[in-house]
Amino acid sequence: MSILLWVVLPYVALTVFVLGHLWRYRYDKFGWTTRSSQMYESRLLRIGSPLFHFGILVVALGHVGGLVIPKSWTEALGMSEDLYHLSAVVLGTIAGIATVGGLAILIYRRRTVGPVFTATTRNDKLMYAVLAITIALGLAATVVANITGGGYDYRTTVSPWFRSIFYFQPEPALMAGAPLLFQLHALSALVLFAIWPFTRLVHMLTAPVGYLTRPYIVYRSRDEGRAARRGWEPSR
Repeated sequence: MSILLWVVLPYVALTVFVLGHLWRYRYDKFGWTTRSSQMYESRLLRIGSPLFHFGILVVALGHVGGLVIPKSWTEALGMSEDLYHLSAVVLGTIAGIATVGGLAILIYRRRTVGPVFTATTRNDKLMYAVLAITIALGLAATVVANITGGGYDYRTTVSPWFRSIFYFQPEPALMAGAPLLFQLHALSALVLFAIWPFTRLVHMLTAPVGYLTRPYIVYRSRDEGRAARRGWEPSR
């Protein structure tokens, strides 16, 4: 079971994540969109969307710092374990609360605003459910292990396991010894990455870079001295 959960499943999720995006970009370019619903309702969206996006951005950066950067690197920079733990807990809790609050507003809006709910697909409902579970488990792991509990240094277990997957030298024993909430959070994140390419979340991996280099759109006024083509005569 340990091999299945912490070796096989991560590689399956990463493979689906990469190949799924390639397939989606190749065969569904017009569907590569957020399917914005701003035209249906904007009041709640103006509150929930920034709250969620700024919160999830800080959460993502925190995960990069905690999972990708080894503990020895921060120690070499002079950051003590207590300082790292304090900053991670404070920023993580604030960002987590903002993310959960923003997501709750967005889900409430999608469920209670008729046109928005009508435009919600089964795919969207699955995505929102998995995303909400992943965020809630991550926040619960932070609160239980580091605030109400005695603290847990995930950089000695979860982080090395995460990096070992990309080294192609997986160490499942590290993750098998982590607390249950951290395990559930990791499993839900793997499920989220597996369904990611087939949801509206694909927009997070793109940027409108083409707008920087595209040519200007030229508008020309109608030449009054030139006869208009048939069917294009100005109305009187």
